[in-house]
Amino acid sequence: MDNRAQTSPARTISVQGITLHLAQPITTLQEWIGSREPLQQLLACWLKVDPRDLPLSPRITGPPGIGKTTLAMSGAKERKQDLYVFQCTADTRPEDLLITPVLAESGSIAYHASPLVTAVLTGSICVLDEGNRMNEKSWASLASLLDHRRCVESIIAGILIEAHEDFRCCVTMNEDASTYEVPDYMLSRLQPTLGLGFPSRQDEMAILRYHLPFAKEDILSIAVGFLQDAHQLNLEYSIRDGLHLIQYAVKRLAQDSSHPVALDRMWQEALLKVLGAESLDLEEQSKRRKRAMGDQALPKGFGDFFFEEDDPLHPGR
Repeated sequence: MDNRAQTSPARTISVQGITLHLAQPITTLQEWIGSREPLQQLLACWLKVDPRDLPLSPRITGPPGIGKTTLAMSGAKERKQDLYVFQCTADTRPEDLLITPVLAESGSIAYHASPLVTAVLTGSICVLDEGNRMNEKSWASLASLLDHRRCVESIIAGILIEAHEDFRCCVTMNEDASTYEVPDYMLSRLQPTLGLGFPSRQDEMAILRYHLPFAKEDILSIAVGFLQDAHQLNLEYSIRDGLHLIQYAVKRLAQDSSHPVALDRMWQEALLKVLGAESLDLEEQSKRRKRAMGDQALPKGFGDFFFEEDDPLHPGR
């Protein structure tokens, strides 16, 4: 049986006699702004230092809007490879990840390859975006692809798909409550973990200026100040939030040039409309969050006067 893939100009591939319609790559690849260390770490994961070596499939973690997908886009651009993004959700099924049958106009079944399988076949890069929103059944279908076997079986199409030598993969994961626990056997395949934190003031300014070059410096400075204050208080307002704030404020200021509005007033309106009333007072929001999480010192008991907290003889232990 011939496992080799044959490509045609019509964006289809024949695998073991089955014609697969390919997904389209992402055409806009963004630059990574700021420290190059995370980008270098990602590129190192995708290197092969020996013909017997295998690339790694890291997971990129961090709060929403921090630039995890942008990091992968930049990695694809550095490697000069096509990029495919698969958006994971709680409803993602194994066939969504692999091959989906579609009823064609002629009444026959057409098989459509997912962005992941398209990357597997064409030697491209795939980002499984927000992977920890998927359930375990969907993850199980990828176990053989993300280990030394580097292949995946489609039950629907009845074919075994072997990964191209240049295929690379990474998974982004948000750190929030609306996610699933990823099975341990999959976490062992998604290594290493590349954690992204909030950028420095200088990097944050450079990122905002890169994406919104038409925004004036004064509004960029206000946005960076707001974001940096939020980071200090452990409030997860991100670069994405900053971009939306600036865009709204700039558009409102440009609506009627004959009646200019004070920038600080428009910024307050942007905060209210984009992030809600709680964003107007970051310190109070931080206090409320700490109270909600139970971040209050417990009252001292009688044993606290005689024993240290970690003393094994402490009555509270």
